[in-house]
Amino acid sequence: MTAVVVSPAVAVHRVIDGPPDAPALVLSNSLGSTLSVWDRQMAALIPHFRVIRYDLRGHGASPVPPAPYEIADLGIDVLALLDALGVDRAHVGGISIGGQVGMWIAANAPERVERLVLCCTSPRFEPPQAWAARAATVRAEGTAAIADTVVARWFTPAFAAECPSLVREMREMIANTPAEGYAACCGVVERTDLRPSLTSIEAPTLVIAGSDDLAAPPEQGELIAGAIPHARIAVVERAAHLANVERSDDVNALILEHLLDAPTEHASTKEAP
Repeated sequence: MTAVVVSPAVAVHRVIDGPPDAPALVLSNSLGSTLSVWDRQMAALIPHFRVIRYDLRGHGASPVPPAPYEIADLGIDVLALLDALGVDRAHVGGISIGGQVGMWIAANAPERVERLVLCCTSPRFEPPQAWAARAATVRAEGTAAIADTVVARWFTPAFAAECPSLVREMREMIANTPAEGYAACCGVVERTDLRPSLTSIEAPTLVIAGSDDLAAPPEQGELIAGAIPHARIAVVERAAHLANVERSDDVNALILEHLLDAPTEHASTKEAP
């Protein structure tokens, strides 16, 4: 077996909001997005948390080190960020590949994670060859070449028709992602399989799935919630891969309920059996 070489941590770009003495909550973005993917959560979260959003390496305003990257690299970037900010322990949330980062941290540095929020993610995005093919396309033609296809999977057709300007904005975010950073993170998704480590996660975990998510369908969320000892899943109705954008009120209510132990109303969700 070939040993995985972990590269040095990258000083990722970050934005911090909320009271400096509030509990820390770090949020990881999805493949092809930036920290702004969490904009619709900020009004709900800032009164309660010191919210630390950042751009994955290779994305947004973060550095773009040479490939390859591994899931451990992305996780170590977050741990280094917390160290730099003097945060010993934080709530950790992530969407898509950001959710994989959260799972890796919770399994490999459990002492750093208070509670875990996993949104629209999978421990193993199948099939791996699809990610290799996407990386090859991006390296040859740039991220604009895949932007339309990707954004079409981020939202349901009804939401896309209702909010065309937001969808255009999200498409431009994908197209503006550095090609090498995007392709290198495709390699992370291609090689990552977190299924063996799920049972070792100790943090109380909320799994959020979109009912119409083709990239990480609810069955993947159920797999995660079934393997993590202290986990539950909520399925957000009429939501695709960016449920936190498409159904922000429902997702915000779920996150607050999980992190604050305070029941809230979220009528467009259901608890999976």
